[in-house]
Amino acid sequence: MSPSSSALGSVRSAAELNERIRALWLRAGGTLSAQERAEYELLVVEWAAAIRGEVVKAA
Repeated sequence: MSPSSSALGSVRSAAELNERIRALWLRAGGTLSAQERAEYELLVVEWAAAIRGEVVKAA
């Protein structure tokens, strides 16, 4: 994921992002490297934005 895609907003669903986060943790064996930690942080920020977007759509 590039920083520019974050600036444009999430195009992935919260479910897809959750799955990517889980897969990252599984690949890492429960301990994230610095690079994996950065990826994780970006995914969590995108996931939170997707959740907020889904809540707004439902309201």
